[in-house]
Amino acid sequence: MRPNARKNIIYSIVLLVAIMLVYSWRNRDKTETELTETTVAVAGKITLSGNTMGTTYNVTYLDEESRDLQASIDSLLIVFNQSLSTYIPDSELSQFNLGDTLDFNLPYLLPVLEASQKVYENTNGAFDPTVGPLVNIWGFGPSGPELKDSVDIKNLLTTVGFSKIEFDQEQLRKKVPGIYLDFSAIAKGYGSDVVAEFLKNKGVSNYLVEIGGELVANGTNEKGELWKVGVNRPEESANASDLISIIALQDRGMATSGNYRNFYVRDSVKISHTINPATGYPVNHTLLSATVLAKDCMTADAYATAMMVMGVDRAIQLDSTLNQIEVFLIYDDGKGGFKTYASESLKPFLSFPQEN
Repeated sequence: MRPNARKNIIYSIVLLVAIMLVYSWRNRDKTETELTETTVAVAGKITLSGNTMGTTYNVTYLDEESRDLQASIDSLLIVFNQSLSTYIPDSELSQFNLGDTLDFNLPYLLPVLEASQKVYENTNGAFDPTVGPLVNIWGFGPSGPELKDSVDIKNLLTTVGFSKIEFDQEQLRKKVPGIYLDFSAIAKGYGSDVVAEFLKNKGVSNYLVEIGGELVANGTNEKGELWKVGVNRPEESANASDLISIIALQDRGMATSGNYRNFYVRDSVKISHTINPATGYPVNHTLLSATVLAKDCMTADAYATAMMVMGVDRAIQLDSTLNQIEVFLIYDDGKGGFKTYASESLKPFLSFPQEN
């Protein structure tokens, strides 16, 4: 059963509906595309959860009409994936990877290409959506490790480089055969932007959208406060409540990338999933986590990925040259602990939980 709370329904009825709703959803079978939970905690506050892009999404918004926009959001994300997924054989991106050119049909591919090109140039190639084959060959793709020797890397590097594609308002083209585009490092952030824009077009001005940990916040929560989100401690064993900091988001997108969970050890060497597009090899530096805030989550997602390639010093240098982002970095202090760096403009919105 779904809530259909309307204006002027007294709070007690809303609460009753919410209780019945939670009970009913807990006791029904769910498919991957079904809503996992819908609650109305207070009159006008809606929380939606679901699945997309191989992960989960959570959307919270304030709406005087208490509209349930779950079905519309699910439909929107299905179309979004039909454009950018590499796991859907007939998606626009899959068609391009198999061919040489693509005429744009859906509205999502061109904006992500434009954003990627800008970040690629600003980071001297540290963010590069053509790096996917190298990520796969190092064992972080669906088929596991494929690396044979350094010749594999040398051969793949000939097809890595965002400058090896070209596009205009109508079409995407390969300059070099074998180029493979993968926007997984930016898609969740972009998807959060798309859902946020949908809410805005529906007249919703207070919301928090999260897909796979990448967030967009606008306005305030039901208490009239800025939306607050935590940054995890960069430890493999850390759970969701193990926070190193809390950030208050003021109409911003926020994305975090890290190397502390997705890795494996081979011959006593830690192999990170972050691959340097310039060398073809996993990065080896002290940066553990990069959180970036920007006007949109797609931009934040791209820069967070780039900074994990660049390392602490280059990431701080980049932060000093760009005025459209804020940065929170966590890095190894060489003594078994952590150090942090935060942009000056971010510090007023940053707090640190008391250590136990």
